[in-house]
This record gives sequence, structure tokens and C-alpha cells, in this order.
Amino acid sequence: QLADEGVTRQDLGREKFIERTAEFVEKTGGTILRQLRAMGASADWSRTAYTLTPELSAAVREAFVRLYEDGLIYRGHRVIHWCPRCLTSLSDEEAEHAEEDGKLYHISYPVEERAGEGPRRALTVATTRPETMLGDVAVAVNPDDDRYRDLVGRFVLLPIAGTRIPIIADEYADPAFGTGVVKITPAHDANDFEVGKRHGLPMPVIMTPEGTMGEVTDASGRVPVELREVDRFEARKRIVAMLEAQGRLVKVEPHRHSVRHCYRCDTVVEPRLSDQWFVRMKPLADPALVAFREGRVRLLPERWEAVYVNWLEGIRDWNISRQLWWGHRVPVFYCDACGWKDALREDPARCPQCRGVVRQDDDVLDTWFSSWLWPISTLGWPDEQSRDLRTFFPGDFLATAPEILFFWVARMIMSGLHFMGDVPFHTVYLHGTARDMQHRKMSKSLGNGIDPLAIVQLYGADALRWTIVAGLGMGADAMFDHNDIEKTFAPGRNFATKLWNISRFLLSSLGEGEPLPSGELSPARLTRADHWILARLDAAIAECDAALGPPRPEGSGRWEPSRRALGLRLNEYAESARRFVWNELADWYLEAAKPRLSGGDADDREVARSVLVHAFDAALRLLHPIMPFITETLWQRIPAPRDADFLARAQWPLRGERHAANAAREFDLVREAIVAVRQVRSDYKIAPGTRMAASVRPASPSARAAFDGERGLVGWLARADLTAAAEGTDATAVAPVLLSDGSELLVPLAGLIDVAKECARVRGELAGLEKQLAALEARLANEGFVSRAPANVVEAERQKLSDWKARREQLVARVRSLCGA
Repeated sequence: QLADEGVTRQDLGREKFIERTAEFVEKTGGTILRQLRAMGASADWSRTAYTLTPELSAAVREAFVRLYEDGLIYRGHRVIHWCPRCLTSLSDEEAEHAEEDGKLYHISYPVEERAGEGPRRALTVATTRPETMLGDVAVAVNPDDDRYRDLVGRFVLLPIAGTRIPIIADEYADPAFGTGVVKITPAHDANDFEVGKRHGLPMPVIMTPEGTMGEVTDASGRVPVELREVDRFEARKRIVAMLEAQGRLVKVEPHRHSVRHCYRCDTVVEPRLSDQWFVRMKPLADPALVAFREGRVRLLPERWEAVYVNWLEGIRDWNISRQLWWGHRVPVFYCDACGWKDALREDPARCPQCRGVVRQDDDVLDTWFSSWLWPISTLGWPDEQSRDLRTFFPGDFLATAPEILFFWVARMIMSGLHFMGDVPFHTVYLHGTARDMQHRKMSKSLGNGIDPLAIVQLYGADALRWTIVAGLGMGADAMFDHNDIEKTFAPGRNFATKLWNISRFLLSSLGEGEPLPSGELSPARLTRADHWILARLDAAIAECDAALGPPRPEGSGRWEPSRRALGLRLNEYAESARRFVWNELADWYLEAAKPRLSGGDADDREVARSVLVHAFDAALRLLHPIMPFITETLWQRIPAPRDADFLARAQWPLRGERHAANAAREFDLVREAIVAVRQVRSDYKIAPGTRMAASVRPASPSARAAFDGERGLVGWLARADLTAAAEGTDATAVAPVLLSDGSELLVPLAGLIDVAKECARVRGELAGLEKQLAALEARLANEGFVSRAPANVVEAERQKLSDWKARREQLVARVRSLCGA
């Protein structure tokens, strides 16, 4: 907004800028909350918190002062990451790496001459940033490098500036890398800074905060007038040209390397010597490592465990000060009159030593410094007697993105342990990222984002939630086509529609009166279909339970190694619930129960109604965490026994195990036969309404009883009249199917299709396939083709061969059964 108005924050001044920012936050800050509400997040909205409220600001200030008093916060003079656009320092995690194609410049530094020496010598150094060479204070060689041992202690002349700088010996110089000589620029490189400290070297800053060339500190005469106030990248070009003109540019090579960028604006970060506030991290990181190794915290997916451990083991001090105006101001006060300074919980009126005027530090704190306190500051900390803090800390579960594992998650664990003596949560679920079909992260700048509010308006919140959860493999990114949202979200909408239609049928079939609670049904009153759907319900509950995983361990709160890997496979949970509702309850049980629900024996009708209500009630409970709106609505309408006023408060479904396993298996066999008849109808293009005949040779007495008892069901669902096949029945012009238990199903085709014509067609297809197979086998037997063709092409041909052989077997069997030869 300010850029559109042609003004900067400096033009406004600090107070006016903060006022404008507060207005902006007030107008826009509710967008995410509106999205969460619309998507059905089950939160206590009365507890919405904001880090800049007085209560949370007091917690941030208390944390700073405690750490300062404990010696864990200090003011340090060191090289940090600096953003020339945002004009602020960044932490290591905020300066993000990106691989880029650059150049490696080899520059000759002449060795200062001595009287009586032979030809003048020069040392060649290589750098990707020649603009920083004006800040060089030494060149370093390894103390064990015999090539340069005699030069240590002498001087080189810095090209362009002409300044004498020493040749030093330091193990930082790697003899095996490049020429073995490195330039040392302590104010503009973190590694060089450490070398400079070891050798007591000066540290001139030769670049302004805005990223232009200029003599900032201790750099007298180093930056030529023609380079001052020139942008660093333009200065690079000019310096390279000047080096070339002086004959000091040895060569330039292409070089791919990692370049840090500001995570906010993507500007290339500049290493810069600066005074900043730091937190000593090792004393905080060590307890977080111990808590993880003891099993008090688990990370899912487990591949992030090594990343977490490596970061904590190699952790560096955290730069927490920012040269911005919006944020929690560093609570350190100074008296310029007497030199007093301190970190205080309350603003002082005057200097406590000399009663002089005090000023507050201008920097604000890194936003993550307030965020790492979130699990405790939102519950009333630092008031440790707060009822909320005593009730809700520690928490249990955190779902977040892996890119803030260090920014936020690890730091919350550290703050919980340091300030409360316990981890703030026991499980961290690191979910995938929403990406487009080109695998790009969704963002406003790329224009590839999807507004969840628009999806809710078009398809409903339940469809949105279903699509996301069903595609949320453990730690895997979720792919969404922002150019075709119909294809992306239609499956979720269709599933919601299926739920609605099941409910409509159920309510229309119940008639008057309350259905019998399924708990009162004796197994003797249940049909095979009833036993089967109850068995499938128990299986679905078990699958959902296993996918969601075990609850947090009681007592010590530690996860046993054998249990840590379980759970939170959300896509598997979603699919298990969907498969039960759609594939089993709707496609099979509901269809099988229709004749019983619409007529017949009154007692059997009541049993079917009760089982259907019980199964649908349990299905809604399983689906509720994913699809809360439609499941709550439907649950309130079905006349099922209630154990709560809202589905959100109802008991999670438990396995009843009221079914008879044998009866369920018998129904599965009948289902298999029905599917086989339907497949024959499809294979031979027999009209759906055509009545068919089928005979069966049962493989066991149990199978015989199942087929005898379910003839009506086969007739209803397959439109086929099932009979027992007599021994010696002519198998010509039939479609035989071998069922999984060994029973054989025979479907006569005479009168349904033109057998002669179909025989000719199938034989023709088989003959053509045989020719193709012969050619393909010859190609794969050709060693020249296999050795020269790309591996993926050869593999595709081998897969084709396997598929074609399988098809040949099908056609041979069809010829044998249909044509008798």
C-alpha cells in the first residue's frame, strides 16, 4: 500500500507506520479465521489469540528477561544474514538456500616485492563475489601447504584498492580446493569472520545496508569513488572489468552454487558484520534432544527424526533481533549519560542509577520468538497458577508443515522444557504441502492457489475436506489442479451426495416406529447379508483405528519403539471409511436388503432396518472427523439410539463382533458369483435387462447351502436364475468361472448371443494376437535391441509381453468354452 502511495516507512516514521500496520491487520487478519470456520475446524473460537495483545506481549517480555538474566540472551558482534530490501537481519533458517548458476572468478593478487628477488610472484584466489574483495584483509594458506610456506608473513597488494594485506596461515584454507589460497573478508563472510577473530584482523564493512558499495566502517580508501553508491551486482560487473583492465582477472568459470535468499521477499541475502541480539541455543537444544530420545516426542513421518536430531546437534545461536518496526520491541533500555543498560519487565521512567533519560533498543524480536511461546503464552503463562495452563499443558498433538520444523516446532519444544519443564506436545504430524500439477507450491505470487472459501461455496466444506484428507499420504504433498477444480473436487462432492442418498433411502424405508437396536438382535435372526455387513463394519472400524493409531501412552507419556510408527495414515483412514460406505454398505448391503425392506416377513423387515440403521450410524461416526457437516446433519435425522446430543460428542464406534464368520464368508461367495455373472454380461455385451440362466457346482456343503439359500438374491442383483449344475453338463457355448473356493459357475450363452459369430470374432482376435506376440518375442530375443534401447523402453516392451500373454490365455479359454475347441 505504501509503495502504491509512493512513500516508505521511513517517510511515515515509526509511530505512524505502526498505526497503519495495525489498521491493515484489523482489516485482513480475520481471513484465515473465516477460512478455518468455513472448513469446519473444531476450535474454541473464544480462545482466539494474537501475539501482540497485552497479555501475550507480557509473556514475550517475561521470556526475554528471564533468558537475559540467565545469560542465555546476549548482544553479539558477528556476521549475520542481512536482507538489503527488508533492511533487517535474518536467522539461519530464514535465509533459505537456492541452487543457482553463477560464475567463479579467479583473481591474481601480486605479492609485495622484496629487493633481490626474482620474477614477481602472485597468488590466485577464486571467488563468486568479487564485489566483496574490497573488504579483504588477508589471504590465507594452509600451514601444511609447502607451496606457500615461505610466503606466510609477507603481504600481497589488494587489486583495485592497492592496500597491503598479509598472507596468513590458517587451517580454514583447504590445499585440495582450487589453488589452496582463500581471500579473507571478515565483515562479509561468516567463515572469514571466525578466521579474522583468530588472527586479530581488522573487519572493514564496505557495503551499505541497502546493498550498495560504500565505506561504512574502517574502510578508508578501499572503495573507489566511481563505485560508491553502486548496487552490489552492478559493482560486480564494474570490478570484473577493472580487474581485466589491470590484467588481474586470470579466468572466469561457470559455477553452480547455493545462494541464500530472504524467505520473505526472495532477495539475495548479504552476509554482513552487525550488532545483534542472540539466544544461546545449545543449553536449550540439549534437553529437547533428550526428550526426543526418551520417546517423549514422536515425529511423523519418521524420516524427519534424523533431520530434527541433526539440526539440534549442530545448532547455532539464534539471531532474534530484527531491524523492523512491527513486532515486540526488544525490552532493553540504555542511559547514555552514565552507561547503564538492562532488560526490564516494565518500562522505566528514569535511569535507576543517575535518574537520567533512558531510551529503548530500536530493534524488534523475530516473530518466532513470540511463536515459540504459543503453547504456554496462550494458556496464561507466566502465571503458572493459571487454570488453563494447569488444565491444558502439556498438550497432545501438533499438525504442521515440515518447513517450519526448525522455525517453530523444535523451538516450542525447547521453550516448553525450559519454562515449564515438559514438552508441549507428544506427537508432531508433518503433513504435505498443497501443490499444483507442476509440483509448484501454491502461492498468490504464482497465481496457482485455490481459495478454500470459493471451494466451500461451490462444492461444500465436506467435499473440500474429503479431497484433502483422502489425498494426504503420510508426509506426501497433495496435488491439486487449480485450472480444473471440477476434476479435483467432484469426487468429494459425489461421495457427499452418496451419503445423502443413502440417508434418503434409509428414511423412506423405515416407515413408522423405532427400529430395533442392533444390540438386541440375536445371531439366529440375521441373514447372511446381515452377518456380512456387520463383519465388514467391524473390519472397517479396525482399519480406521489402525490408521489413526494408538492414543498417547498413559503414565510416563513415553512411546514404546514398537508403537511409535503406528498411526496418522489419514488417507488410509479416509479410504477405509469410504470403501465401507460406498462399496459395501451402499453397493451391496443396501441393494441386498431392498426386497426385505419393501415387503415380505415383518420380523425380517425389522431386522434389516435395524442392521441398516446400525451400520449407517457407525459409518457416520467413522466419517465425522473428515466430513463433519453432512454427517452431523444426517446423524440427527436417523432414528438410531443416541448416546450424545451431537455426533461430535458421541462415542467412537466399537467392534461388536456379533456376526457369524461362516455366514459372512458364505455371503462373500455369493457376491463373487454375482460379480462373475455381471462380468460375463459385460464381456459378451448382453443387455442389462436380459434375464440369464446360471448353474453352479459347489465345492463344499457350505457353498451348496449358500447358493441354495441365496438364489433369490442372485436373481435380484444379477438378473440370473441360479440352478445346480448336473454332472456331465455340456460345457459348450457357456462361460465358465472358477470361484475362489473351487466352486464352478457356468453361464449358458446360447440364445443370448450369436455363438458362431462370437466364435469367429474371438478366434480372429486370438490369431492377430498370436502374430503380435511372435513379433514382440522376436524383438525381445534380439540382443541388439535389448542392449541399445533405453532401459525404460525395454521394460515397457516386457510388460506388454506379459499383458498380451495374459490376454491370450483369456481368449484361449473363451474359445474352448464358447466354441468347444
